[in-house]
Amino acid sequence: MGDLRPASVEFTATELVVGLADGRRIATPLDWYPRLQRASAAERENYELSPLGIHWPDIDEDLSVAGMLTGQRAN
Repeated sequence: MGDLRPASVEFTATELVVGLADGRRIATPLDWYPRLQRASAAERENYELSPLGIHWPDIDEDLSVAGMLTGQRAN
């Protein structure tokens, strides 16, 4: 199945792009994540990677790689 640990985080004007440890990239619409969409660039860049996902402490947002792969939107 591959290594699903997140390795990098990038933002475009309309997408959140997460690079995985096995080289794949997941791109999801930024409007699926209202807190991230409203966050400043500095808040978006302050994130922590874990084996299962990403945490943005400044905006209290947590996203799992599994959720992104299944199309789960944040509230």
